[in-house]
Amino acid sequence: MLGRRIRMVGASAAAVLMMAGCAGQSPAKNQGVQQPLKVVGQFELHSLDPSTSGGFFTRLQVAETLVDADNQGALQPGLATAWEASPDKLSWRFTLREGAAFHDGTAVTADSVVGALETARTKAASPLAAVPVKSITAEGAAVRVDLTQPYAPLPAVLAHTSTQILAPSSYAADRTVTEIVGSGPYKVTRLEQPATIELAVSDQWQDEKPAIAEVHYQAVGRAESRALMAESGQADVTFGMDPTSLQRIKQAGKLDIAAVTLPRTILMKANAGHEILSDARVRQALSLALDREAMATALLRDPEMAATQLFPPSLPEWHQDDVTPLSHDADEAKKLLAEAGWAPGTDGILERDGKKFSVSLRTFPDRPELPLLATAIQAKLKDVGIALDVKIGNSSEIPAGHQDGSLELALYSRNYALVPDALVTLADDFRPGGADYGAMGWNNAELTSTLQDMATGADTGNLEENRRAVTDILHSELPVIPVAWYRQSAVVSDRVEGLVLDPLERSWRLTDLTWSK
Repeated sequence: MLGRRIRMVGASAAAVLMMAGCAGQSPAKNQGVQQPLKVVGQFELHSLDPSTSGGFFTRLQVAETLVDADNQGALQPGLATAWEASPDKLSWRFTLREGAAFHDGTAVTADSVVGALETARTKAASPLAAVPVKSITAEGAAVRVDLTQPYAPLPAVLAHTSTQILAPSSYAADRTVTEIVGSGPYKVTRLEQPATIELAVSDQWQDEKPAIAEVHYQAVGRAESRALMAESGQADVTFGMDPTSLQRIKQAGKLDIAAVTLPRTILMKANAGHEILSDARVRQALSLALDREAMATALLRDPEMAATQLFPPSLPEWHQDDVTPLSHDADEAKKLLAEAGWAPGTDGILERDGKKFSVSLRTFPDRPELPLLATAIQAKLKDVGIALDVKIGNSSEIPAGHQDGSLELALYSRNYALVPDALVTLADDFRPGGADYGAMGWNNAELTSTLQDMATGADTGNLEENRRAVTDILHSELPVIPVAWYRQSAVVSDRVEGLVLDPLERSWRLTDLTWSK
């Protein structure tokens, strides 16, 4: 049965581009509700495991989490209609939605939820793995989570995509995910990894049926191809537009563009355990060498996205209006480097004890602005005497380099609200051992203690003061160096209406879309 069984076969980039180039229908011929909604993006699906699938199946509203969140990050009911903590905060009870069913027709039971959560907490990539869970048990129509110590953001963790609830039929005997059987408004009808996902409205969905009955997602690697598909009418919603194409489409004025500022920051991660980068003065010099405003203006075509601190204004609880902004000052950068013992060599590259100041930076093209920014960073660092070798590869090379210690610098973007409470991501990114997309070779005891107090609720009366302490430490020591904030855009055809982008990147809100009249 196609709706229950997922076919997984390879889909080459060549086939994707052939589809983009050969589709001959004009936008006018594509009009009509009989056509599926065609969504195009840059990301491929390489795993069905919820902890590593990039949130595909919650964004596509195939799978649900116990807790949801609105566009402002306020927690909302998901599969759980209510939740409460015991007076000592060591036990939480989540009441399940009555009558909820998986796409295979089986009921969403407390036991099935417990099984999914128990699997999730064995995955290192899930924030649930870091929660001090003692046990997860079924209590009638509710799920009980007992903790070894209080953990205030637990409901927010259960809104993370890695904790999505899949039917028991989704799992093999060893608990690997073999197919996606969720409980959301859409079900998977066809899946060809890594590029194609096709959906249809689920007969099991209890709420109002979506206006759009079928959705096809296609991963297209090249930004130019995605732009061509948007402009030619071969895509209804197109994500991952490069700044140049987006500006061209905006100037043409023929297509709608939805945009939202995300709680996401483009960062340059520094290996603080590296013999060169361990000195905070060096990391501060790297930051001073960057002309963020020029890069945001010329490359992102959006000067407001120049990052003056780690947290963008879209994270109002953490963004500090009165912090000294990160700025460009090449002379001050050179002064700090001199204080750290670096002097210009005959070729202009800094030297110390006979060694050149030469480091590598890894990035990837999945987000098309990253290679452009890497090249600009390379030029600015050369101005202060630093030789930067830019290596553009696969995004997986960054966590791999973190794990094996070979990473020196990395450029990537980090969303601090994939868990609606940013505290969860921060506690993971800046824990003593570091994290794949957080600190490397760096630790600050005061920061660790402060984040721990916030997580346990030990000092709830001083949350604002604690947030300020955390941001001040990160702002001065720069284990990660902010480069730019992030505005997500999507190009929308005139066939559809109602697209509102989710700033938390949890969902594409497909159920809100309608065909244009």
